[in-house]
Amino acid sequence: MFATAADFAATLAALSSADAAARAAAAARQAQLTKPPGSLGRLEAIAIQFAGWQGSERPRIGKARVAVFAGNHGVAARGVSAFPAEVTVEMVRNFANGGAAINALAGAAGAELTVVPLDLDRPTADFTAAPAMTEAECLAALNAGAAVVSDDIDLLAVGEMGIANSTAAAALCARSFGGSAADWVGPGTGVDAHGIARKLAVVDDALAFHATAPATPFETLRRLGGRELAAIAGAVVAARAARVPVVLDGFIASAAIAPIAVAHPEITEHLFAGHVSAEPGHARLLGRLGLEPLLALNMRLGEGSGAAVAINILRSALAAHDGMATFAEAGVSGG
Repeated sequence: MFATAADFAATLAALSSADAAARAAAAARQAQLTKPPGSLGRLEAIAIQFAGWQGSERPRIGKARVAVFAGNHGVAARGVSAFPAEVTVEMVRNFANGGAAINALAGAAGAELTVVPLDLDRPTADFTAAPAMTEAECLAALNAGAAVVSDDIDLLAVGEMGIANSTAAAALCARSFGGSAADWVGPGTGVDAHGIARKLAVVDDALAFHATAPATPFETLRRLGGRELAAIAGAVVAARAARVPVVLDGFIASAAIAPIAVAHPEITEHLFAGHVSAEPGHARLLGRLGLEPLLALNMRLGEGSGAAVAINILRSALAAHDGMATFAEAGVSGG
């Protein structure tokens, strides 16, 4: 989908818009359903938003897909995680064997699970001393993400696995939205105070090293991100082109969108924030993205776990919108 960085930039410059007629028809239907106006709260807004992207007054989720992207980070060698880099490979094996939380939660949501490991034997470069990826590597990751978007899905949820990727996420947020490393760095996998101090130093070093680099979405992703973060960005952009709504998981998945959102705030129009995680920077990031989380369950696992749980909320919103009778159909006064 993206042969060059210019292709990626051109796609971002031509983002599609929701179908206004379908949104209006869905809103009119909501006004006729057998309930007081607004009584289903955000479920009503979800249904209307979904209608605009599906182009249907009564949208449905036939096939949902959870895509989990995995990548390894050279900056892990700086001691920024409570776990070694080998855990990324081991967890991908666990996904394949059906033993992870996301396997259970995707199943409970009635969603297909797709796991995409990205060159796990080749960690990205330490981004305090070089760009994390070459242009070719970043393009390959963007395209790997885009490839999970197929014509037969109605909803995509995105998640990640990658030791040290909360450090990359913090760097992406600081580079995109400003602030110091302390505004965005959190415990991630559960590092202690010394680990957080190392993360702060790493993010500060990375921001300083790349301070004069172009601040385009592509350059920020390739310099301070990772393969799984770029893949999430590619999946989100490809889903927009296909008019498929996307559920973001936690801090890291949301951070993958930060460089795009600064330049193209409308990228968030087809997105749902599945939840607000316990990672301190996530609530701040969602505020900058203008996204209100569907759930607040104190989760901080990653893997797409919060997004998978949120799929059930979206299904409920569309079920009520589609399945309820109108006042006229039910013979109830008040419509």
